[in-house]
Amino acid sequence: MSSPAQERSSGVQLLSAVLLLLLSLSGCLSMDVLVHNNIDALNGSTIRISCTFTSCYKMDVTKFSMNWTFQETLNDTEDRFMTFDVKKGMVPLRPERFGERVTFVGNLDKNDLSITLSDVKVDDVGIYKCHVKNPPDRIQGRGIIQLNVVTELPPPRDSTIAVAIGASVGGALALLILSMVVVKCLRRHRKQELISDEKMEEEGKLDCEGVAEEGTKQP
Repeated sequence: MSSPAQERSSGVQLLSAVLLLLLSLSGCLSMDVLVHNNIDALNGSTIRISCTFTSCYKMDVTKFSMNWTFQETLNDTEDRFMTFDVKKGMVPLRPERFGERVTFVGNLDKNDLSITLSDVKVDDVGIYKCHVKNPPDRIQGRGIIQLNVVTELPPPRDSTIAVAIGASVGGALALLILSMVVVKCLRRHRKQELISDEKMEEEGKLDCEGVAEEGTKQP
């Protein structure tokens, strides 16, 4: 028969085990959907609209669901233009707006749900949403992308001034370093000359003292 102290100890251990289990599972109750929130596309070009997701669970195609939707503004309804089918995988719905211009280019094995949109038009401006659900993740993930269409790319930045400034600064630094090296060499050379002069002067004194001593020793 166990004592009250043993029962309390067992209860504490059981509670600790349950808490650790809950903590370990707490990070696996939702997913993250990764997208570029703003994309600028050139009119008439083909662009990639990326969408990937991270999940604590491996994808189960019998439970996985995904939809791409489009809306012109936040006040408009969302129109689905691509969805996931258990047998067919990612299936474009060919709405009138996009026709056959939308293509799936992702990789389900890598949690990549990206698409391309070809022959981009001004009418394609709007909000694209990537909706993902991967049970047993409880919360549906969603990525929101604002697509903007421009008629021309911004002019390239003139780097001539930057190059000139960089060259001037680089030249000034090179001259400064060279000057420091020359000054250091001159100081070292001067120091060596002083040491040589002091050494010669010391040797001259010793020679004089030696001659004087020899003169005192003669009868």
